[in-house]
Amino acid sequence: MLNAGSVAPEFILPDEAGVEVSLSQLLQAGPLVLYFYPADFTPGCTKEACSIRDMHDDIMAVGLQVVGISPQDAESHKRFREQHKLPFRLLSDTEKVAIKMYDVDGPFGVGVRRVTYLINQGKKIQAAVQADILVGRHTDFIQKAIMLRETAGMRKPDDRDESP
Repeated sequence: MLNAGSVAPEFILPDEAGVEVSLSQLLQAGPLVLYFYPADFTPGCTKEACSIRDMHDDIMAVGLQVVGISPQDAESHKRFREQHKLPFRLLSDTEKVAIKMYDVDGPFGVGVRRVTYLINQGKKIQAAVQADILVGRHTDFIQKAIMLRETAGMRKPDDRDESP
């Protein structure tokens, strides 16, 4: 796992629609919660993705975005997104290029470590968490990032907050 303060390595990977996207392109929209997970449709990964889905509005409201990366192909990601109504992109790293650059390859090259990074627009890793089994640690990590940005006054007003 890369440490906070490290520069996030650049990558170009296809999303669930087969569209290639780079880290630089993603960061144009704001800071990024980048999470690596072992596999679509497994119990832990499904729980993690659905918990992120359930707080996605709060993530977006503070100017963050979220993207998941795993070694499954675009078709698998497309089915996973549709089945669980995931509102965020999933990137395919079938050759484990980004997985290795971010030091999240599993022991002896088998599998993928469950790691979540918070990356600022300058490509600096601000914080990271690794918990292969304790999926809730990743949810807590993201909720803390949301809370810190809210405290810093980064919540975007939504339609309910605007006066007529």
